This record gives sequence, structure tokens and C-alpha cells, in this order.
Amino acid sequence: MTQNLSEEQLKKKRRENLLDDATKELNEWTGDDNAVEIHLFRMFSEVFKRHDKDQADALFIVGTKTTTPSLAEVSSAPVKPWVFSRVLALLGLSFGLLTLLFLVFHSDKAVPGMVFIGSLAVPFSLAIMFFEINVYKNISVFQATEVFLIGGIASLVATMVLYQLIPSGNGVDLMSALAIGFIEETAKLLIIGYFINSFRVNYIFNGMLIGACVGAGFAVFETSGYTGEFGLVTLFVRSWQAIGTHTIWSAIIGAAIILAKGRHKPVKGKTMVRPKFLRFYLLAILLHAGWDWQAPVPYLAAFDIQKWLIIIAGWIAIFVLIDAGLREVRTLQGQRIIN
Repeated sequence: MTQNLSEEQLKKKRRENLLDDATKELNEWTGDDNAVEIHLFRMFSEVFKRHDKDQADALFIVGTKTTTPSLAEVSSAPVKPWVFSRVLALLGLSFGLLTLLFLVFHSDKAVPGMVFIGSLAVPFSLAIMFFEINVYKNISVFQATEVFLIGGIASLVATMVLYQLIPSGNGVDLMSALAIGFIEETAKLLIIGYFINSFRVNYIFNGMLIGACVGAGFAVFETSGYTGEFGLVTLFVRSWQAIGTHTIWSAIIGAAIILAKGRHKPVKGKTMVRPKFLRFYLLAILLHAGWDWQAPVPYLAAFDIQKWLIIIAGWIAIFVLIDAGLREVRTLQGQRIIN
């Protein structure tokens, strides 16, 4: 028994070392050389607590001249988003009722609502989470909605243009998957860069929010389109998978742009060739390509192991960037930079 216990402890230690090595490597890309501790239960601890309506209302009135805090008032404490979970629960309940209407009463009129709510639920809730995480509170709900809608559609338009210019194949083999990943992430990059310049934002959390909104919009409209083409089964699969796809990948790219562009400077062509940007950009492309690639290992596909590994890898990158964002707050406050 003692031997078995020590073996289990050894395996746990190896897993911890692997995670530490991964976060340390990613954190070096942000300019720090320490491993990042990931505390899931601490970050989402507020999800399981009661909150009154005033607390939720306070979140959605930020981003105006009178509600944007000064840099000295910005919190550098660990982020603990929770409103997103209520939004997800609301959308999930709505989707469940529509599904009940469809299955029990065989009402085809429920199908458009199912497609809309099912496509929206996870990406939009994630966008709300990044809205909460933006501790600077300098982007309003209206601006975030603008990026979500216009940015999501514009990124799809840019994707279609790039597909006309770059051959991509069917996405099954590795080279085709890489081409698709490059095309779609580059298309979203162009729109994210535009909004970062348009809003003149300069902080990592700002870039993550704008990227997440563009990616969430992209995911919603893409899933709606695929559902119309392939049926409701596609909706049920893609709806939960959205937890680790476009919204996350685009948030990584948005943060990378901020890391690379320099304080109070616009996004330019030279921003895109700096290592701080290129590493995370290539990571997003690889995550996307890995998602589309049908690896020649049936076991991975049968149990969605490939998908789960990519979801985990994407979230590890997000946690590292959140840590970098909080470190940025502490650095700026220490330098007494005025917002």
C-alpha cells in the first residue's frame, strides 16, 4: 500500500512538474521567467456564492468617462469572474426549454431559436467572462457588443477573402489543417488589430477582451452556418466545444498584440514580426490546426482526447496571460503611471 501511494505521489509530482514547465515557458514569452500557479477553484470561487442584482449591474455600467477607474483604483488581486456563469445558466435554460418544445411538441418553430441560443451560449458567456476579467473597466458593454457583432462578421468576411487567395484543402490532413488555422486566425487578427487601434487600448486585459469578443462572434456565426448545413447534431457537438476554440484562441492573439505593440503606440506591421507576438500567434494557429486535423490515431478521435488536450493547452495559455495582465497592473501602479 505504501509503495502504491508513493507511486501515485510520484505521478502527481510529474504532472505538476510538466505543468510548471509549460507555464514557465509560456510566461517567458510575456517577459517573466517564473512558473504560473493555476488555481481553478480560487478563480471561479465567486461562481458558487450568492450575489445581488446591484453587484451584477455594477459590472455593466463600466467603461464610461464617469465609471472608468483611475489606474490607482484598479485591482491587481486575482480575478474572480462570476456573472458569466449566470449568463451561461440563463442561455442554457433557454436552450433546454426550446429543445423541450422541439422534442415533446415537435414544433419546427423552435429550431431557429435552438440554433441561435445554442450557438450563442458558450462563446457569449466566455466573452462576458473576459469582460469581467478586464480589471481596467475601460471598455463599455456597447463597445464590447460592437466588437462581438461587427468584429465577428468582419472576421468571417476576411476569412472568405483569404480562402479565395490561399488554397486550404479539406482540413483532414495536417498541411490542410495548418492552412485553415493560418487563414482563420490571420483573418481574426486583422479585425482584432483594427479594434485595438480604434479604441486606443494599451493593456493586456484589453487585448484579451477585444480578441475574445471577435472570436466569440466568429464562433457564433460559424456554428449557426454549420448547423444550417449539417443539422442539429452539429449544434449539440459544437456548442460545448466552443469552451476551448475561437474565443480562447482570439483572446490569446489579442493579448499578444498588446504585448508586442508597445505602450501608447498603434498596431503596425512591425508589431506582427516581434517575438512576443509571433510566439502566441503561432500557438493559436497550432491549436486551431490541431483541432481540425484528423490525427491517424482512432483512439484519440473516439474519446475526443485530441480535443480535450487542445482545450487544456489553450486554457493554460489564458491563465498565463491573466497572470501577465495582473503583473502589468502591479508594474504600472508601481511606476505611478496615470491612466
